[in-house]
Parts: sequence; structure tokens; C-alpha cells
Amino acid sequence: MIRVLVVDDEALIRTGFTHILSAADDVRVVAAVPGGQAVATVRQLRPDVVLLDIRMPDVDGLTILAELRRLPQAPVVAMLTTFDADEYVTAALRSGAAGFLLKDTDPEQLPHLVRTLAQGGTVLSSEVTRRVVDGYLDHGARDPGAARLTERLSERERAVLVLMADGLANTDIGERLHLSTGTVKGHVTNVLAKLQVGSRVQAALIAERAGLLAPPPDEDAR
Repeated sequence: MIRVLVVDDEALIRTGFTHILSAADDVRVVAAVPGGQAVATVRQLRPDVVLLDIRMPDVDGLTILAELRRLPQAPVVAMLTTFDADEYVTAALRSGAAGFLLKDTDPEQLPHLVRTLAQGGTVLSSEVTRRVVDGYLDHGARDPGAARLTERLSERERAVLVLMADGLANTDIGERLHLSTGTVKGHVTNVLAKLQVGSRVQAALIAERAGLLAPPPDEDAR
């Protein structure tokens, strides 16, 4: 059973996410609280996954993220956003957010996305990935040494990195590459260490800047 905490100052969002996730047999929403109660609730209930609004009036979501990341057994944290402020997204990436969910995410996809987070995957749809990466790069975060960083990886580790950047969980990466989940976990650990980052999302951004990912479709050519 995946234990989820929903943190948002809008009661309608909390109720909606709780209702959708509670319909899944393997997901349990242990609480849905406003931002001011987030850290204390995590300490008390120990959820596996926290869905955290990136912008709240009473307490900043980035502040909560930083506090949660410092906990001895930190939960996986994905940010809830409407993508109206790229600077918040960039800061969340640097702080170790495991992904981003749009508040109008398709309800049928939501339980699957939570499962992906719980399994160690990155939650970034193709649409969100492009907006995150573009916003990140547009704010001066372009790293000319990204290609040199990825050169530290073995061929297998680069293959794992590309699939990580696609948002695949460890089990899915293992199926694609015909590896055990334990072996994939080892490769992921090595990738993060060699790239000197603390999250899969940050690794995905380096992969993008290094040119390892396929370019987005050219909408003008459609």
C-alpha cells in the first residue's frame, strides 16, 4: 500500500486528489492538509509520497520541500503546479523534487503517477518535461560541462540515464534493458554520483543539456 500525503491550501484540490487516489486499491491517502501542517504531518504519519503545492499563501512550498528533504527518512516529494512561475520550478528541481504534477492531471493517470514516484521514478509527462527543461535552461542554468559529465558514465549507465529522463521507474527500466531491478538501482546510484546530483530530475536535465535525449517534435512541421 502506497501512503500518500496531499498538501495544498485549496480544499477543493485536497478533496479532489483524495477522492481520485482513494479509488485505487494500492494507494491510501493518509492525510490531506494545508501547507502549515505539512512537516508535522509527515513526521507523524511517515507517508511514502507527498504531493506538495509549489505555491501557497501561508507557507512556501519550496521551504517545505527543503525541510522534508532534511528528514532522516525523507518521503518522495512531487510538486503540484500550474506552471505559472518558472523560477519556482527551477528552484524545486535544484532542491530535489522528484517530479511535477499539473493540478489538472487526467484523473485516470494520477494513481499510475503516484506508483511511479513510489517505485523511484520521475513524474514528468512529455509536455511537462519540455516546459520544465525549457524554463530551466531559459533562466541561465545552461551547463557547458554537461557533455563532459555524461562522459563519466559507462554505456549502460547512459542508457539508464536516458530512460530515467523519460520518467521510467526502475522496474520499467529493467524490463527495457533486460536487467534486474536491483541492478538498475545500482546503475541509478552510480549515475547520480557521477553526475554529482541528488535527484533523478536533475540528472534528466543534465541528459537534456548534454544532447542525449531526442529533440521535441517540430510543431511547425506537423
